[in-house]
Amino acid sequence: MEGNSCSSDGREGESVEFSGISLRPFDLSDVDDFMEWAAHDKVTQYSSWGPLTSKEEGLHFIQKSVTQPWLKSICLDDKSIGLISVTVQPGCNRCRAEIGYVLGSKYWGKGITTYVVKLVVNAIFWEWPHLERLEAHVDVENFASQRVLEKAGFQRECALKKFCILGGKTRDMVLFSFLSNDEFHTS
Repeated sequence: MEGNSCSSDGREGESVEFSGISLRPFDLSDVDDFMEWAAHDKVTQYSSWGPLTSKEEGLHFIQKSVTQPWLKSICLDDKSIGLISVTVQPGCNRCRAEIGYVLGSKYWGKGITTYVVKLVVNAIFWEWPHLERLEAHVDVENFASQRVLEKAGFQRECALKKFCILGGKTRDMVLFSFLSNDEFHTS
């Protein structure tokens, strides 16, 4: 995932059978499922990449995703309903990585994003033992994503004023972190 934003659930709602939730690399055959959620403003409003407008853009995004070291499709019964990524920082910042995610709006409020973030936290420090810190930068108005991170055990650190430009506007962000010595979660 490009950028550093999170878009998600956080509301309580109809439950989902979590045994049907999985993470896997994207495949070009996911494009139709991907476009069901990646083409919508309300899903991508806090994302650096905005809504995709054509199947060709969707295919390009999926092709580009395979070059990312850690970008996965969030799947419900193998149907792509969102994505989650972890991007390690370069050079002297390689001890930290950034998590970002989006989820199709019809799946909001079911606990899926919190569940998936916990899965990734449990896995990423094992997969990348050099990591000491996992961060998330969340738009100050994205209360649902802030709640997801809190439920997943992330700590709110600070507000970052005029941190990035999204949708042509300079945005304030809230910085959340999870440290490698923090307690790992189980699902």
